[in-house]
Amino acid sequence: MARGSGESSVRPWTRWQDWGAVVLGVYLILATLWTTTGPAALTAMIVLGALLGISGVWSLAIPGSITSEYAHVVLGILLVVSPWVLGYTASVGAAWTTWVVGVLAVVVGIAALPEASSAHRSGMARQH
Repeated sequence: MARGSGESSVRPWTRWQDWGAVVLGVYLILATLWTTTGPAALTAMIVLGALLGISGVWSLAIPGSITSEYAHVVLGILLVVSPWVLGYTASVGAAWTTWVVGVLAVVVGIAALPEASSAHRSGMARQH
């Protein structure tokens, strides 16, 4: 059956950007095993990593969810500012890990927005 021009070709569990968010979240949690951290860095890396992974799974399961893509961006921004806000910039490995993962989370969130918007619009069109 041919797809109509208004129907999105995005299927659940296929978008690379959302898999990227899951991988980044898991990596951030696992990085606490080989990165020297203090209590603040450890907490930030585990909590924000888990939230990033969960938002990635959310995006994978519901590809039309624009909110989940914005969650990636917000979590990425929180990761970027967390070393300064929580005071662990002296833990160079932990700080750089959260900065890099944070920037990448923002990138995958922004990269997924056009496809998520398209899937969202298609879903809304099918409901009418």
